[in-house]
Amino acid sequence: MKIMLCCNAGMSTSLLVQKMQKEAASRGQDVTIEARPMNEAMDHIDEADVILLGPQIGYAKGDFEKAVNGRCPVTVIPMVDYGRMNAPKILDDIAALLG
Repeated sequence: MKIMLCCNAGMSTSLLVQKMQKEAASRGQDVTIEARPMNEAMDHIDEADVILLGPQIGYAKGDFEKAVNGRCPVTVIPMVDYGRMNAPKILDDIAALLG
């Protein structure tokens, strides 16, 4: 599974990616996670199985949903989980999203 995290510039999100990769590895999950700035993300949208948006760009959710056209889920990371870099909770949310 490939997860793409999108944010404004990619600084705080890259730290979150590291935490999520470590958590996924500890769970034995085969997951690729990458962070991309929003202006670059649309060029790589077809590569992702799940798209996570940082809360600061939650306003763009509709644009991303339109771009993926139902091919994969798009969700906004809750502010509290993003702020706390709560990788376990974010991965749990993805699992619930994928059913």
